[in-house]
Amino acid sequence: MSGVVNSVQAKAQEVAKEDYDRAKALVNDAAKSGSYLYPIKGIFYFLSHRGLWKPLLKKLAPFVTLSVGVVTGMFFFTYVPQLALMTFVNGPLAVFTTAVLVLNESSAVISFLSRNFVMQDALLDTFDGTLISRDATNLVSEGRELKSGRDPIQRLGKILKNPFQRFSPKALIRYVMYLPLNFIPVVGTVAFIILQGRSRGSTVHDRYFQLKRWSASQKAQWLSEHVGPYSAFGILATLLEMVPVASVFFSFTNAVGAALWAADIENKETEMTDGTAPGLREAAKKAE
Repeated sequence: MSGVVNSVQAKAQEVAKEDYDRAKALVNDAAKSGSYLYPIKGIFYFLSHRGLWKPLLKKLAPFVTLSVGVVTGMFFFTYVPQLALMTFVNGPLAVFTTAVLVLNESSAVISFLSRNFVMQDALLDTFDGTLISRDATNLVSEGRELKSGRDPIQRLGKILKNPFQRFSPKALIRYVMYLPLNFIPVVGTVAFIILQGRSRGSTVHDRYFQLKRWSASQKAQWLSEHVGPYSAFGILATLLEMVPVASVFFSFTNAVGAALWAADIENKETEMTDGTAPGLREAAKKAE
């Protein structure tokens, strides 16, 4: 019996060590890449380049209208049923915890609807406009017509390639499923942010990969080689977009940050390009 116990303990220690080493490698990759800084860089770059404000300002009114409608509807239809369930878990505090839960659920619904029907084109314009402001005109011209001029947003013409992949219902369902984790103090909230951040990070460069004309296998290879950096970006972006009221602002600054990151990758100005992207490898071979 003791031999079985010792065997199980040894196996558990082995698995724990493997997971620790894997997590340590991901953290090291993220730290070297500096990807976690780009959501912050996006904020400052957005604030200092007024020309990039136009897509956001154009969509503020419809976004506010959508938000008010969703929050009102969610409280009217879902607050009481969820309060009845939460009372068994939180007792008297259920009145407040249920309100927080409904607000988080409303945020998920608003994000789903706004990204698909309200802000998708505006976020696309912000991403492309940022690339133009970073002199990545040739890259952007692969996905849309460009006009002459100095203002990066005014230069954006007809879209030649479909914009960002639409927000999937599966992602919305996953978000709502993970929301209850927030009611587990500290650990639950951290787990929620990590799970959402990792998923979010894998999509932030969909437009960049599209402009690069990468195949599905090239994208998968690049993302698998840089799980740490993309998870780090996604986690910080998720944190910012969880800030009440300011979430729409951070959605745009995160798009700017993702574009700045893409421009640096394109210019080989990040640690990630030491490994070289699939498209960059091919370019290097042709240059030789």
